[in-house]
Amino acid sequence: MKVRKVQRGSFVMWIVVAAWLSATLSGCAYVNVDLFRETRPLQEKVIEGEGPGKVLITDISGVLAYDGKDKPGRFKEHISLVARVKEELDKAAEDKEVKALILRIYSPGGTVSASDLLHYEIQKFKEEKEVKVVACFMGLATSGGYYVATAADYIIAQPTTLTGSIGVIALKFNIQGLMEKVGVEEETVKSGDKKDIWSLFRPATPEEKEILQGIIDEYQGGFLEAVRAGRKDLTEEDLAVIGDGRIFSGQQALELHLVDQLGYLQDAVEWARKSAGMEQAKVVVYHRPGTYVDNIYSMSEGDVLNWLDLVQSDGLQLSTPTPQFMYLWLP
Repeated sequence: MKVRKVQRGSFVMWIVVAAWLSATLSGCAYVNVDLFRETRPLQEKVIEGEGPGKVLITDISGVLAYDGKDKPGRFKEHISLVARVKEELDKAAEDKEVKALILRIYSPGGTVSASDLLHYEIQKFKEEKEVKVVACFMGLATSGGYYVATAADYIIAQPTTLTGSIGVIALKFNIQGLMEKVGVEEETVKSGDKKDIWSLFRPATPEEKEILQGIIDEYQGGFLEAVRAGRKDLTEEDLAVIGDGRIFSGQQALELHLVDQLGYLQDAVEWARKSAGMEQAKVVVYHRPGTYVDNIYSMSEGDVLNWLDLVQSDGLQLSTPTPQFMYLWLP
């Protein structure tokens, strides 16, 4: 039996035709078929608590990137994580009742640029609005995920959290051998011998590796400076241990002063209330209309951690020759 594949465009066309025929046969003059949903403004929802003040929970989950391209198979606009977090911070900045911010982090990290942007926007929001910020690690907060957390005043990690991986990585596939096997040759015309640095079609030369290592060392220095600035209790002995890129359990991170407390999201809510001087406060989240948000663990739509994104989209594209510098734990 042959299975006939229907292209997306054909599928959409047949839906429109079917809707038109249905309207015509039933005597209706017009049917509005909303196939592609536009992104709507954020709405606030109270999750728990009461009182004049508010504690906002912002979700930072998945690979950190600001790639705003739509993803295949989705009938809606895709908002990048960086853009969505910025939108939430701007909305909170206009609300005088927001007195504290919780960063709910579940991320292996991401691009250097996206991690740095998130850190910058959170730091700016904290200073301009004069609010307290606490980060809560939800099982995984490595590399860029930890980098973002250094903008917080306090860090809580679950006992089962994996964190650390403080460092920078740039990687690619070298497909020269594969191309030789299938009889494909690459031809490049270039203005200088470094113009195609990090090409997939040949091994990197020692000099090219040295050039990239210099960039990585610079980014690593920036990472460690952010850690020093955000973690006042960190000693030079601690830095010597964490600087090699290893990962840590929650307990190990506590002993190295990478986090302040082992606990859960409810502990972060209590810390936020007390640090902002509020005996009672509403815990709120921002969400898109039509998305399900019921409790403090409800995640933002589209932010579920998907390891397949690492090789398909969201910043880490191993199939392109462009170097991708990452604050990312990639086992």
